[in-house]
Amino acid sequence: MKLAVIPARGGSKRIPRKNIRPFHGKPIIGWSIEAALASGRFDRVIVSTDDAEIAEVAKGFGAEVPFMRPADLSNDVAPTGVVVQHAVQWHQQSGMAIDHCCCLYATAPFVTPELIADGFDRLVGSEADFAVSVTSFPFPIQRACRIRDGRLQMIDPSAYLTRSQDLDERFHDAGQFYWGRAQAWTELRPILGEATLPVIVPRHRVQDIDTQEDWERAELLFGALARQEM
Repeated sequence: MKLAVIPARGGSKRIPRKNIRPFHGKPIIGWSIEAALASGRFDRVIVSTDDAEIAEVAKGFGAEVPFMRPADLSNDVAPTGVVVQHAVQWHQQSGMAIDHCCCLYATAPFVTPELIADGFDRLVGSEADFAVSVTSFPFPIQRACRIRDGRLQMIDPSAYLTRSQDLDERFHDAGQFYWGRAQAWTELRPILGEATLPVIVPRHRVQDIDTQEDWERAELLFGALARQEM
């Protein structure tokens, strides 16, 4: 079985009720559920939540909520990997064999069915543990600085005279989806590392949403993309 797990706890602090807050005409979690269903890669799309309202919204978009997430996995320090591990093991203990599982964030309105499908296809065609959405940094991180005692300090002074085009491109987690083999999830293997394949997402389709400023930027970017695609 190929399983999609969308973690969506009810106690978000920086943006209250973030997972079901309206975003361009629907609760934001609806975009993730619809993308998962449209990808054609899942036998089951579930939402792992501790919140009854989120559960009802999720069901309204076609996801299943086969269990309510335990309280010890619903605080703001519970790692995502442990939440997905719980979902995989719950299915296994219920007699369902899970081969692959994808963790898809509830606040990922820019994710597309095609990217999700591409991640799965890359994973099954390899010996990797995971296939993860990543995007490139917009500026060479080798030129990063910190501020110490009010003054700039290069973290890597050796890169000072190197041309930008001669510096290696670097990538970071796009915060959209994480395909993995069931055993990799249950063993809590590292998601970012040599056993992981990258699924590169264009920078204009990536926006982390943790603060109100992030949310407003995401709405503007989403609207611009929607107008472009009309």
